[in-house]
Amino acid sequence: MTTISQIKLGKEGPLVSKLGLGCMRMSSVWGSPTPDETESLATIQLALDSGINFLNTGDFYGSGHNEILVGKAIKGRRDEAFISVKFGAIFYNGQWIGLDLRPIAIKNFINYSLVRLGIDTIDLYQPCRLDDSVPVEDVIGTVADLIKEGKVRHLGVSEITADQLRKAHSVYPVTALEIGYSLADRQIESDLLPTAKELGIGVVAFANTAEGLLTGTMNAPLPADDYHNHFSRFQGENLLKNLEKVEVLKQLAQDKGCTPTQLAIAWVNAQGESIMPLVSMSRRSRLPENLAAMSIDFTPEEMHTLNTTFAPGAILGSTYLQR
Repeated sequence: MTTISQIKLGKEGPLVSKLGLGCMRMSSVWGSPTPDETESLATIQLALDSGINFLNTGDFYGSGHNEILVGKAIKGRRDEAFISVKFGAIFYNGQWIGLDLRPIAIKNFINYSLVRLGIDTIDLYQPCRLDDSVPVEDVIGTVADLIKEGKVRHLGVSEITADQLRKAHSVYPVTALEIGYSLADRQIESDLLPTAKELGIGVVAFANTAEGLLTGTMNAPLPADDYHNHFSRFQGENLLKNLEKVEVLKQLAQDKGCTPTQLAIAWVNAQGESIMPLVSMSRRSRLPENLAAMSIDFTPEEMHTLNTTFAPGAILGSTYLQR
């Protein structure tokens, strides 16, 4: 199997794999069934075997189940894994009810995460997003204190604005920004990506297939019980128009002998050495396809076709990535 290259996470950050493994879907998401644990563990371990050391989890994924799972997978292999943990989201009965970013809460969250993961230090620790409930200085300052205590190695942030990124970085150096980024969701190119580049912050890019839109397997209309129906991108004429653009991606994939999903990941990968595609997987069978995507190159003509077809704003309707 293809092995993955490494990059520096940000200007002054650690070496990590150019492809990251998102572990979220290995736990119950929004009330969905929990995937087979044996298969999930095997997926993480095979990813480590392939050189993927960046493992992304959250203390609220499956109410702690995800961290326990990751902890089992890395037992005896701690030095091979770079553990990224998000905190701050509060769920009840599988439903989002808000954020808790108080310093006292963060100091509580970290201890539970360390126990569930079975480790002494978390490599990258980050609020899942920021709001106005707690000053940015207090949130980031608390993580900085945890770094000084040795419980955390690096500060990350997730799903924030360029202004929030600057403010966070002024309190303590930010190593990585986790944010949704794909051919279909390019709004961060106007200010957030340039800000991260200016500050020397690495970018961990999730949702590379835009919630499945770019996989080439979506058809209109969607089933009535499909969660995508909550977002206008996947409704009525918007979905029909958006799928017309996906046909361009499908044709290019066919011409190159790969899948639309691979092209979507490859496009994100091609946006720069400071950008890491973060791909969610829960089955080993997905790993070869996603690894192979990292070796796909584009001609200038192919890149022009993708960038014009999927120009910023070309995909109609909103999604949760555009709050």
